[in-house]
Amino acid sequence: MKDSPLCPSARCEAGAVLLGIVLPNGTVAFAHDRIVVTEEFVEAAGVEQTPPEQRFRFSNLCVSKQCKQWTGSRCGVIDKVIELVPPDDSVKPPACSIRPQCRWFVQVGIQACKVCPVVITDSCGEAASECGASSIAP
Repeated sequence: MKDSPLCPSARCEAGAVLLGIVLPNGTVAFAHDRIVVTEEFVEAAGVEQTPPEQRFRFSNLCVSKQCKQWTGSRCGVIDKVIELVPPDDSVKPPACSIRPQCRWFVQVGIQACKVCPVVITDSCGEAASECGASSIAP
């Protein structure tokens, strides 16, 4: 996982990276350090009625062509987000433990980081890549 591109909107599973926590206002507060998700975390996060992907943001290896969000050459999620929520140049990008490997950062640069906090990963009980994965916080 060290040099491979990482998806910043992945499922809660052992080995994933915990990127941050979804705040009551619907934005993500990012962890400064890279926190690897354990089986114990997955089990504890799964006892709530709300899926962990709606309460936390996770990262894992980008599966590119195997992902429903893949457009053929890139991840379509960040393009949609930037279209809906244009980056504000006065906004400082949040601290991020995966930035150099982040698929979205690699695609569009620091502009992706400026809108990233409004992306919430939804889960429909299947792999996020199979159910439409990301939504934008209101």
